[in-house]
Amino acid sequence: MKGLRPVNRHTLRTRPRLAATALALLPVLALTACGSGEPSGTGAGPQVSAAPSDDPVAAVRKVESVAALLPAGVRASGTLRVGSSIGFPPGAYYPDGSDEPPAGQDIDVADAVAKVLGIELQRQDASFETILPALGSGKYDVGTGNFGVTGERLKTVDFVTYINDGQGFAVAKGNRALGKRVTDLLQLCGLTIGTGAGTTFEATLAAQKDRCAEAGRKPYDVKVYAENAATLTALQQGRIDVIMSTINGLRHQAAQPASRTTFLGEFHRLDVGFAFKKGSPLTKAFQAAVNELIENGTYLRILKKWGTDASAIGTSRINPPEHT
Repeated sequence: MKGLRPVNRHTLRTRPRLAATALALLPVLALTACGSGEPSGTGAGPQVSAAPSDDPVAAVRKVESVAALLPAGVRASGTLRVGSSIGFPPGAYYPDGSDEPPAGQDIDVADAVAKVLGIELQRQDASFETILPALGSGKYDVGTGNFGVTGERLKTVDFVTYINDGQGFAVAKGNRALGKRVTDLLQLCGLTIGTGAGTTFEATLAAQKDRCAEAGRKPYDVKVYAENAATLTALQQGRIDVIMSTINGLRHQAAQPASRTTFLGEFHRLDVGFAFKKGSPLTKAFQAAVNELIENGTYLRILKKWGTDASAIGTSRINPPEHT
């Protein structure tokens, strides 16, 4: 079941004055917003967290042996088109406003990989659910957006892993109905869950939607949102009872006092990777670049910068099986 979907940011950008106002309000509504981080004098709600100032990517240099793994055409053009879902710190967000460059763990890892490969990334902000289909059509060469590796996605998409994240839950602070951790979706029976469109969370909830009825309990309801800001706003306003989203994102959110949320622990771990169309010739070069960053220490410095080092991987893999 799908709930209300907020207006797409690309539509807002066709009306500049309205877009600036709307985007400035998103972080006031949610720390998970993908909008302006500009201060608000209204005191209406939480602000987007500022980006850390250190820059572990600055020292990264091209590695010729890794760059040689790129297709000749890419080496000649020196560019790749990236569809990037930007909207959930610490992965990727706009700490200084949508007119300034995005920041986050995914941004730093992708930029560091590009430097190892000696190429430039032409990054385009895109809604999460549109990126994987667009890879197949050739609109993007690579996609980023905390894409978890699942068996279903592996049928049509290739992955190069760079972190281990996964699924978790959060509730409004003070809500003790679910205890300290969600370990079984039966705990959600009778509740309303908010989650992101086109995500593994939506797929997991849909796949197990009949379990409550089978157990003689009221089914849970799922409301799907295209913006993380809208999900958190719905939680704060009591229109949903719980959020299902990324482990690292919900941990980061709960660490910001103004968000007024409590993280309920890890539910299911997933490898996360760069996404490519099936059979892409780019995967070996990206894998080698990630492993170069792991070996030279840049990778761990990036994750420590964003507080996600508990999700570090020891080596990058191409198309690993989904965690069970």
